[in-house]
Amino acid sequence: MTNPDNQNFFQKVYKVAKQIPYGRVTSYGAIAKYLGAARSARMVGWAMNGAGNMPEVPAHRVVNKIGLLTGKHHFGGTNLMQQLLENEGIKVVDNQIQDFDKHFWDPFKELGTDF
Repeated sequence: MTNPDNQNFFQKVYKVAKQIPYGRVTSYGAIAKYLGAARSARMVGWAMNGAGNMPEVPAHRVVNKIGLLTGKHHFGGTNLMQQLLENEGIKVVDNQIQDFDKHFWDPFKELGTDF
């Protein structure tokens, strides 16, 4: 049985993730912090895992706090997450985004508090 609070949180995660622009990435923790749940980065990861059949949610643009593609095993194919990011001009070496700070999208800076 799914917890309704989790469903509500997941919907908020998806709403934020949908705002991540092409060629940019954010972290699980940045989304959690933006949603007022700073210690819920893992829950954001679970939400991203559940976004596999939601093409409107760019789950490939959400990575860990140092730019590692920790969720890549949830994408079909061995390198699909990396390929999707590289198609957007993001260089990935050894499962880590290069120039992470340059590509990082911070929901607080980009969306403000009126989201």
